Amino acid sequence: MNFVRSLCVFITFLSCLVISVHGQAAARPGPGSGTRIGFYSTTCPNAETIVRNAVTAGFSSNPRIAPGILRMHFHDCFVQGCDGSILITGTNTERTAVPNLNLRGFEVIDNAKTQLEAACPGVVSCADILALAARDSVVLTRGTSWPVPTGRRDGRVSLASNANNLPGPGDSVAVQQQKFSALGLSTRELVVLVGGHTIGTAGCATFRNRLFNSTTGPADPTIDPTFLAQLQTQCPQNGDASVRVDLDTGSATTFDTSYFNNLSRGRGVLQSDQVLWTDPATRPIVQQLMSPRSTFNGDFARAMVRMSNIGVLTGASGEIRRVCSAVN
Repeated sequence: MNFVRSLCVFITFLSCLVISVHGQAAARPGPGSGTRIGFYSTTCPNAETIVRNAVTAGFSSNPRIAPGILRMHFHDCFVQGCDGSILITGTNTERTAVPNLNLRGFEVIDNAKTQLEAACPGVVSCADILALAARDSVVLTRGTSWPVPTGRRDGRVSLASNANNLPGPGDSVAVQQQKFSALGLSTRELVVLVGGHTIGTAGCATFRNRLFNSTTGPADPTIDPTFLAQLQTQCPQNGDASVRVDLDTGSATTFDTSYFNNLSRGRGVLQSDQVLWTDPATRPIVQQLMSPRSTFNGDFARAMVRMSNIGVLTGASGEIRRVCSAVN
């Protein structure tokens, strides 16, 4: 009898423990709660394949759409969350903000959406298409792959004024840290995600102030002298400000750690990139990511999943746009 009573007490304790643990877990949803791997497995099983094929076709025609789509996803997530608002056209939309004027790859997203609407009308969001396309762009440039949680819904608001706080080419490490931290991203994730510049380009206007003597000071002394001469040739003082320059000299079409090696040699094109090496808060991270035992690929995949879940709309929030460039 005593044994039975003790057993009942033990079972009751276990039941309370399970309820307690479950309650704690439910009280701490992960970032982007509501997204999950395979969200479309039954409602649109070919969704990821359709997106991948659209990105591959666009990349075959113009490989530069890969960094364009990756940057587009980044800029979408940093403004009101990953809701596809960057894709909306019109006066004073995010797309018209100065940092977004040179984004590439919109036609790839539109193409994927057209095919998805034909296969699964009203099911796959533009925000998810962009998140999947960013992953596929990295893979096409010989980078890593990762499972992309889906289930985002599309936002209905897109304002250029909301893009004012995007990370900028002249930002110090402290300013970059503030902007990333405000969205729940760590300093390490900052450095890792900026490593996406390994396949990026920048217009001369964004860094030419570093290249020549002016009333505010001499050329940036952190730039390697040989590289400085190269950049001055590519971006002469009174030349075309829209000329694009590779951010990862010598390896601009391959997703790799060469970008970090270039920073260590004074070959960062943007000031915001080079300070990752000169600032003691980020230099050890750059050193680790450029080492033979670099964990860059795995770190990048994890950071992208974290970033792609910033401020997502799920459930009944937002909408599933019929076309990505306009709200329903």
